[in-house]
Amino acid sequence: MGTQYSDDAKSTVDLKSQTEDTPNVDLRTAEQKAIDDWLPITSSRNAKWYYAAFHNVTAMVGAGVLSLPYAMSNLGWGPGVVILILSWVITLYTLWQMVEMHEMVPGKRFDRYHELGQEAFGEKLGLYIVVPQQLICEVGVNIVYMVTGGTSLKKVHETVCEDCKKIKTTYFIMIFASVHFVLSHLPNFNSISGVSLAAAVMSLTYSTIAWAASVSKGMQENVQYGYPGKNPSETTFNFFNALGDVAFAYAGHNVVLEIQATIPSTPEKPSKGPMWRGVVVAYIVVALCYFPVALIGYYMFGNEVADNILISLRRPKWLIASANMFVVIHVIGSYQIYAMPVFDMIETLLVKKLNFKPSRILRFITRTIYVAFTMFVAITFPFFGGLLGFFGGFAFAPTTYFLPCIMWLAIYKPKKFSLSWCTNWICIFLGLCLMILSPIGGLRNIIKQASTYKFYN
Repeated sequence: MGTQYSDDAKSTVDLKSQTEDTPNVDLRTAEQKAIDDWLPITSSRNAKWYYAAFHNVTAMVGAGVLSLPYAMSNLGWGPGVVILILSWVITLYTLWQMVEMHEMVPGKRFDRYHELGQEAFGEKLGLYIVVPQQLICEVGVNIVYMVTGGTSLKKVHETVCEDCKKIKTTYFIMIFASVHFVLSHLPNFNSISGVSLAAAVMSLTYSTIAWAASVSKGMQENVQYGYPGKNPSETTFNFFNALGDVAFAYAGHNVVLEIQATIPSTPEKPSKGPMWRGVVVAYIVVALCYFPVALIGYYMFGNEVADNILISLRRPKWLIASANMFVVIHVIGSYQIYAMPVFDMIETLLVKKLNFKPSRILRFITRTIYVAFTMFVAITFPFFGGLLGFFGGFAFAPTTYFLPCIMWLAIYKPKKFSLSWCTNWICIFLGLCLMILSPIGGLRNIIKQASTYKFYN
């Protein structure tokens, strides 16, 4: 059982005293064990701590890091720096909570986010609270990465061959999707560890290119740091949208329990040890990616910075083309990390509820349909990033910023006004503010982009 703290509930301590001497007996039937050994989340439990590190980097660091200087231009120096640091600290704290809660009941592992929700809120309510939010996040991120991968491939093509015939973004999204029609059939997290490692390396590489090239180009003439909005209302909407951009940069919580489920665990050596080591390494890498890009990019270009820092850099062409190709490789890995829990949900439903027989054919059909679905939505709504800013505000903020805190309060029941109690309620308050404010900017973006958009143009 995980370490208990002084303000934990007496009931949790009693639970430990009643069960700590019970042998860790596997009570599953042979059929249940066979199904668990087939499902992607529970089929392999031999991951090392460094698997957790690069899985978390791949999940956390998105191509959105390149838009952080633009977000800073809409937030301003003071609020921008505060929000960057606060987001990093709060999400690291809530991630620690989830790592601790993974094995808080002796002899049991909460391998999936919704299983932890069921422990905190009850069997049915836990599902209703967690599953819709987790699906919005994971499916939404997969669709956004389809768009990001396609547009980054298009940028590579246009940078390398300026005189070539223009090709529609739709075709580049289809090219990007073709990779996932193959990779999505890898069975579990450990089988995509090589892809995830490459993605993690690429995220650090293109982030370094972004800030190092900005330093090399130097501060622009007559650089200004005032808000770029033409009037107070535009400035306010831009601020809300930028708030969401920074906040949604920390979305890895939706897959953290699923990643921890791949690490072996015994009563003597619980999985939280190596998992936490991997998380700390991942968050150091996240800081090395986010902070230099956001602060140096904004310092060099001011409020004239483009919504993608690579566009502001323009030259040298080979470096910008390389950085965009690195983005493509990274989002290939990120897509797989976020898709795996969705595959697990679909396959669990089919096998455990609808009684389909576990088979390669079943897995091939379901995963192919899912990739095709995300590709179709990405082609139909290439401005889906704005949609995610709107709908994601109701899902990203809870699952990352305050749902772990609510679960912690519900399960451990710390004493009122203790440090743990106060910390969790502060995180809940800030998360609620984020959930309310960030969709406002996303809604405005949807209205602006949809009014001039032509389908499949």
